[in-house]
Amino acid sequence: MATQITPEIQKVIDATHHDPFAILGKHKAGNQEIVRVFKTHVKDIKILPGNLILQRIPKTDVFVWQGKVGSVPDHYQLQWTDEWGKEYISYDPYCFLPQLSDFDLHLFGEGKHWHAYRMLGANAHTADGVEGVLFSVWAPSAGRVSVVGEFNHWDGRHHLMRIRGGSGVWELFIPNVEAHLLYKFEIRNRHSGDIFVKSDPYGQGFENRPQTSTYTVPAPGHTWRDNDWIAARKENDWLRQPMSIYEAHLGSWQRDEEGNFLNYRDLAHRLVDYVKDLGFSHIELLPVAEHPLDASWGYQVTGYYAVTSRFGSPDDFRYFVDHCHLNDIGVLLDWVPGHFPKDAHGLARFDGSALYEHDDPRKGEHRDWGTLIFNYGRKEVKNFLMSNALYWLEEFHIDGLRVDAVASILYLDYSREEGDWIPNQYGGNENLEAIDFLRELNTVTHSEHPGTIIMAEESTSWPQVTRPTWVGGLGFSMKWNMGWMHDTIEYMSKDPVFRAYEHQHLTFGMLYAFSENFILPFSHDEVVHGKCSMLDKMPGDGWQKFANLRLLYTYMWTYPGKKLLFMGCEFGQGTEWNHDESLPWDLLDIDLHQGVHTLVKDLNSLYKTLPCLHQYDFEPKGFSWVDCHDAAQSVISYVRHAEGEDEVIVVLNFTPVPRHDYRIGVNYAGTYGEAFNSDSCFYAGSNVGNPAMEAEEIPWMDRSYSLKMTLPPLGAIILRRQINMEFRKTA
Repeated sequence: MATQITPEIQKVIDATHHDPFAILGKHKAGNQEIVRVFKTHVKDIKILPGNLILQRIPKTDVFVWQGKVGSVPDHYQLQWTDEWGKEYISYDPYCFLPQLSDFDLHLFGEGKHWHAYRMLGANAHTADGVEGVLFSVWAPSAGRVSVVGEFNHWDGRHHLMRIRGGSGVWELFIPNVEAHLLYKFEIRNRHSGDIFVKSDPYGQGFENRPQTSTYTVPAPGHTWRDNDWIAARKENDWLRQPMSIYEAHLGSWQRDEEGNFLNYRDLAHRLVDYVKDLGFSHIELLPVAEHPLDASWGYQVTGYYAVTSRFGSPDDFRYFVDHCHLNDIGVLLDWVPGHFPKDAHGLARFDGSALYEHDDPRKGEHRDWGTLIFNYGRKEVKNFLMSNALYWLEEFHIDGLRVDAVASILYLDYSREEGDWIPNQYGGNENLEAIDFLRELNTVTHSEHPGTIIMAEESTSWPQVTRPTWVGGLGFSMKWNMGWMHDTIEYMSKDPVFRAYEHQHLTFGMLYAFSENFILPFSHDEVVHGKCSMLDKMPGDGWQKFANLRLLYTYMWTYPGKKLLFMGCEFGQGTEWNHDESLPWDLLDIDLHQGVHTLVKDLNSLYKTLPCLHQYDFEPKGFSWVDCHDAAQSVISYVRHAEGEDEVIVVLNFTPVPRHDYRIGVNYAGTYGEAFNSDSCFYAGSNVGNPAMEAEEIPWMDRSYSLKMTLPPLGAIILRRQINMEFRKTA
């Protein structure tokens, strides 16, 4: 009898059936048709058209109709009344055929589905003219997966999904599901029977913390206006263009009057106006993918495909990026493919097995960070990350990704004791699967989105990080120059009386400056956890601290490499960065802080305007020493070159003593003047400087001519021949 409880029906009732479509929906039985429906909290239910009444199997929530073949169409609707008297009409999810194509599943299984987020997750979908949402999730160790959400009382007995063969992918098309409805996946491990309720790994929207559900995201409603920017980006020779990056944490850059977060749209106008005025070419955002803990700054990601709800919706973020592009500001995004947190609702042991991570903690866990490591050797995991990188570039028009903690990805023994790691097949400490992943990441992103850049935060001497994959490199566009940053901060933190003994910290970096395409970073990591603000790293009294900082920034902006500066550093924030508060904007009312702010603005202007400061950032022909040996006076001087005879001379005095009658050699006769002076009164300096100088025909430092000048205390000057006085910054 159709109304009997068979073992298979009992599995549906118990939510243990791996193939609910074998029981639920419409089926033939000889010359009869049977329709079975499982629904809780229902008084009565019928099939439309025809008003065919389903009968409840006694003491269950299974309803059955049986009649002659042809009585029920392939796609039928159900009408029911719940226990509270509310009436519903919807198509039965179990009357639809599988929706994911075999080709999509094949590509995903091969790790080659670059748009897996359009296949997995919760995507608006039309099946045979019926609108709804197609839910799909990869959970190969599951014995049953259900969609649970606001639309089914979060009851895992509803909306059991179908498994797609050996792919490990489960899917279910649910008609009439609206946007902004909360959902998760309930997963029953087929071996242990344990049940897990998980957020959607491919979910594109999360409810605000501390809640952890994903929500159904509507189709994008933003109309992009940045076509000219994208077209120009494809043709841009970024290697030889100025790139000055303002690194920002959206939650603490600025807040409203009550201390609440700003929306992406508000941030777009405030931040772009500010960054554009300062002359930065790009904004780099600390991660905006969804994360549960503010204190992680976004680096412990639980929603890789979801723009964090802290600051608004996905369309709000699209507006932010679009507004940046309309104002000629590029947008870079910190991206975290190296590890993920252990939060129970996230990727950790997603289907009861070590799915995204390694099972062995010697490969699968970062003990220092309390996080798990992706299994890059698993094709579906690699596909998850590859698709995610392309998702940000494609769906949000991001101009580039900064890949976090690359060293931790490359080395199997990263931050591990001996015996706490597993060598690769050749006995080495290189993560071969991760290397293949990074090379493929760079190859595919550069091919699919020409003009975008992928940057590595890589702190070791791994060779050829920014060299093409076809010559054995990793294929990154650029790499953070962590060695230069550490050496420079180490030097600048010394009292000037001891700097003569630390001179190598200024000169060593030039031995490898052109081995990679380097970014010079003073990032968020350098102004937290007791490291002091950039200002407080500087020695001396208050005046000397500011003079040192102005000197440091001039050194940075004239040294080969693209530039990156964390927010607050541009006006000499005195305290460490606090992610819980807005920047102390009132400091701009103080002359010394305003002086640093103006200096950064003018350095950006010079950097953009003078080709010799950016054209050959990555090539030896863009730099030559004038004198790197004057350790006794803690002075260095060098030339930055562009095509032809275009050049500037940079002289830096790292002591608080003015150097009078200081002579350097120059290549050409003519009149020289200061294009820039970090000690100018415009920057709240002491205004020690030089009038126009005529090169003397006195050979010096293997050059035919020389200049005699005064070096300002803790100051830097930039000299040009036949100077354009527009850039003069001494009174």
